[in-house]
Formats: sequence, C-alpha cells, structure tokens
Amino acid sequence: MRRDVRILLVGDEGVGKSTIVTSLIKESFVAHVQHVVPEVTIPPEVTPENVTTYIVDSGAGPQDRQHLESEIRKAHVICVVYSIDNPNSFDRIPTFWLPQFRQLGVNVPVILVGNKIDLRGGEVTNEALEEEIIPIMNEFKEVETCVECSAKMPLNVSEVFYFAQKAVLHPTAPLYDSRDHVLKPACVSALKRIFKLCDANKDGVLDAAELNEFQRKCFDAPLQLQELEGIKEMVREHADGGVRDNGLTEAGFLYLHTIFIQRGRLETTWTVLRKFGYAEDLKLTESFLLPKFDVPHDCSVELSPQGYQFFTDIFETFDKDQDGALKTAELDELFSTSPGNPWASQKFPDTTLVDDTGALTLQGWLAQWSMTTLLDHKTTLAYLAYLGYPDEHRTSALLTTRPRKVDRRKGKVTRNVFLCYVCGAAGSGKTSLLRSFARKPYREAYEPTSKMISVVNAVDIDGSEKYLVLQEFGSKYEAETLRASKKTDLADLIVYVHDSSDTNSFSYISNLRQQYNLDHIPTLFVATKSDLDLAQQRHEVQPDVYCRRLGLQVPVAVSVKTGQTADVFHAMCSIAMNPHAAIPGGADRALTASERLRMYMTVTALLGGVSAGLVMLYRSLLRPGGPILPGWTSHWATWLLGRRES
Repeated sequence: MRRDVRILLVGDEGVGKSTIVTSLIKESFVAHVQHVVPEVTIPPEVTPENVTTYIVDSGAGPQDRQHLESEIRKAHVICVVYSIDNPNSFDRIPTFWLPQFRQLGVNVPVILVGNKIDLRGGEVTNEALEEEIIPIMNEFKEVETCVECSAKMPLNVSEVFYFAQKAVLHPTAPLYDSRDHVLKPACVSALKRIFKLCDANKDGVLDAAELNEFQRKCFDAPLQLQELEGIKEMVREHADGGVRDNGLTEAGFLYLHTIFIQRGRLETTWTVLRKFGYAEDLKLTESFLLPKFDVPHDCSVELSPQGYQFFTDIFETFDKDQDGALKTAELDELFSTSPGNPWASQKFPDTTLVDDTGALTLQGWLAQWSMTTLLDHKTTLAYLAYLGYPDEHRTSALLTTRPRKVDRRKGKVTRNVFLCYVCGAAGSGKTSLLRSFARKPYREAYEPTSKMISVVNAVDIDGSEKYLVLQEFGSKYEAETLRASKKTDLADLIVYVHDSSDTNSFSYISNLRQQYNLDHIPTLFVATKSDLDLAQQRHEVQPDVYCRRLGLQVPVAVSVKTGQTADVFHAMCSIAMNPHAAIPGGADRALTASERLRMYMTVTALLGGVSAGLVMLYRSLLRPGGPILPGWTSHWATWLLGRRES
C-alpha cells in the first residue's frame, strides 16, 4: 500500500481553497489568508491511515496556469472545490475542470468539495446533493464522492482530507462499478478465490470456525457470537442463498463486500484483498508470490517437513472420494485458486506416478513437487501462495541444502532430492529408461526427444525415502547444457547410456566425456537393450575395460522392454548419496581447479618447512665438535642444502 498521499486543491477564484487548508492546520477559521498557501506536510503519526500526507494549494489565475498543470500531474488525488453561493463554480466542474484533467492525461481520483455551507446554517443537504452529483459521477468515473464543508465554522474540513486519503489508499474504481452498482469482475474473481482459500473443508460454506479464522487473519480479532449472528441475519434477509447450513456461502460473502463498498467502508474490502496479496490492479504482487529466498551457489532447494505436510494435507482435502489419488476434475478444483496446473507443458502426469486409471497418487504428487522445488523453487513458492499456505512466511516450506562440493569433500550427503543427467546417443534408450523409472509402459515405437524430459520417483535407501530426478535433454539441448558449468554444477550424478546392441553407441558417450569437463560429477554407465545380442563396440577399448580404467563399476546392463532393470535406479541414488566412490579417475578428480591449487600450495608450504628444518639440522651437525653423520645422510643433506641455496 502507498505510504504517502499528495492531495491537490483546485477550483475557481474565491471558492475558499486556501481557507480550507488554513482551517485544517489552525483548527479554526482565519479571516485573511494569502493567495496560495505553501505546501503542507502532515506526518504519518497524526493521520488515521498512518501515511505521510502532502496538501497542495493552487491558484486559478492566468499567472498560475503553468504551476497548476505541473501540480495536477503530480497529484495522487484532486479535490475540486466549489462554493455553494456561486453556482457557476459548480457548473465549471463538468465543463472545465474534469475535462482539463483528462486533457492532461491525468487519471486520479477526484473529490468534489462544496464549501461555505455556513451560509445556509451549516446544513448538509444530502438529497439535493445527490441529484446534482450523480449525473457528474455517471459521466466522470474518476469522481469518487462529494463532501460539503465550511472552512468558517469550521465543519467537515478534516473529512475532506480523510475522504481524499481514502480515495488514494482504498480506491473505489478497481472494485465497484458506480453506474451499475455491482462489483467489478476482477474484484469478484479475487473475492471468490479468497472465499475458496478460507473454506478449509471445501464444503462451499464458511462456518463459524472458518469465519473466525478469516477475521483473525485479516483483522487480528475474532468475531463475537452476536456479531456473527447479526451478519448472517442481514445476509439471509437481503441475499438469496447467502446462508446455508448456518454458514456463509460464496454469494453471501460477495454480498457483504458489496454492502461494505456501498456504505463507504472500502477499507474493509481492501484490507482483505491486501492481506491475501492483492495490489491496486487486483493482481497478486510479485513480492507476495516470490518472497526473498536466497540460494547460495552449489546448493539446492528442497521442501521442508512443513512443506511436505502442506502438500499432503491439500492432497487429502481435494481427494473427495478418498481413493488415494486425484482425478483430473479433482486436480482442476485444487488448482482453481491458481493460474492452473504448473506442469501442463511438461507432459504431466507422465513425469511422475499415477494409478491404473491415470489418477495422480499421493506419492506421485509429493514427488512432482519435490522435482519442481529442486528445478525451479520459485514456482513452488508462487504456488504455495496460490494454494493458501497457512504460514505468512512461506519460505518456511523450503530449505536450502549444504553445497554439493562440501558433500563430496566430506563424503557424506545430507540432501533428500537428487538430480541426475541422462546422456547418450539418439536411440540408445534414454527415454525408455526414464519412462520405466516413472512406471510408465514400454513403447515399441521410437520417438526422438525434441525437448528436455524430466521424471521423478522415490527410491528407498536403507529404509529412508529419497527422491531422484532424471533429466534427458535431447540432442538439441544436450551440448548446450553440458557446456554450461552453472548447469552441470547442479547435477548430483551423470548417467551415460549406450545401446549394447549398436556398435557405434558407446563412441558417442566417450566423445562426450572428452569434449566437456564433467569428471567432477559422480558417474554411472548403463548398457541398455540387454535382451538383444551384444555388439562389439567400435572403440579403442570395450565399455567394461573403459570403466575399470576410470575406476568405475562396469556398465549396468538393463532391458526396459523385458523389465530387467537390475535395480539401476537404486544404484543411481546410492551413487548420488556416496559421490566420492564414483568419480572418474578417483575422488581427487572431484576437486575443482581452485581446490587443487590450494592443495598444491599447502603441500608446497609443508615441504618447504620440512626442507628448512633439515637444512638447519645439517648446519648444526657440521659445526666443529658436532656428531659424525652416516654417509648417505651427509650426501642427502648436502644435496638438499644446495637445492635450497640455489
């Protein structure tokens, strides 16, 4: 919400603009005031809305025109003042002032201020006022309201500026159509979403407990029983279907907000909207959807226990038939408070586990969110907001892991979700391997991979459930991914796949290893199509010898077609958890260049210290009267001394 409000007073000469400002400041009438009062700043602590308020007076003479136009463009709200004893000053509002604002391209709220009601005894004539104002409000939607006052008495002067503040901080235009007297579509959509989020048991009714929680969240106070009954009674009387089963329906919820707005209590509706993350354009703000959450380099993001619990709870809430799976209709209802299914472009639900009917299981649901959080934690953060994560600090649903580099150095992994790149020649069986991992049926027909594919599943490791994400890039994006160090740094494991029945398949992954610097990543080789005849690979050495020379296990032979996968996915996850044991060439290859340089400097410094100590020892032994050295020691020490002095 805006933290400052700039109020501009305009109007014909003699209507009392400067006197109104002076009466507000002095809290009494001042008979003689200057032509234009200097700008007034009111500190936030003395305003009802706790915002800094700037009040700007203006002149209407020819000499004031340039300054006036400048101030009109800077104003957040404009008060057009007229005098009740000067009908011409009122007539010029729709014929001069309001058209001038539009001509200058200014679209801000406008308050009409009728001054000098002391001339009729301080009486406010609401009915007559409505007859005069409504035609103007119908033609000029920027006009928020009209206030009559007297700077002389003074009367209603503070109300002028209160309504001006409200027009900026709680504007009517985004919420309500004053011509048709209905909520605008964007407002209806936002309030319906809020209703769904507050309807915890999804029965279409806000019961007493849900209404109290809503009241607590928005206004930090529960509803008293008498207040609650009064609200329901009013809704029953005026809104058909507004109350059902002694609870408030969506229609009743919308009716209440319509009444709030019509009675000038826009701050109530705006408080609710802002509490649920909406800005003045009735869109969720970026700061609400994406709160600050920094991820250090080489770390990954996972769901915290609170995050897993939230996604479990929401799954069970929308599993209406309690069959342990979400059908398409149930998923659509679950995502009705969001822009839609976040995985619609990812061949979902082929990416995770479903039951025999194609409905998403709880295990598949949690696995999918684990993958989303690992690959794009911002999407998870946004959907926590869309779906109504109860904690206002939604980052509590996520946690960052220890850097992979530290895990590899310590030989102990603390993470629960691992990313595996699957590389290999076209037709080597990568896609079939991924589909097998997600428990999808084998496809005989070959389809080239045109874009990146990701699948996820849980793997049981010694009674502990870990999530493994497999990614295949396709030939178009494979080189781009492997060339980018920022992307390869994210991988916990790289799996090289070759078709054991194709003589040219292994050369592809051998060339891939040579072309890109990937040997710091734990590695596994997989030989697919083991149900076919084994082919001699056209390579300087065969795959098993190649792997042994790298200090790795020989390729794991699998056949997805026959279902013989040799528990390869368990092997992948085990390697990701014990990365030091599967580094090509040994664990020291996992060190980065900078780490190897630091190690070299450390060893060099240690050797330098040792050599210096030996030189001192030798020199002390050569002193007259020193002990006689054995021959081999004397020669070695003499050589060391010569090396150091040279």
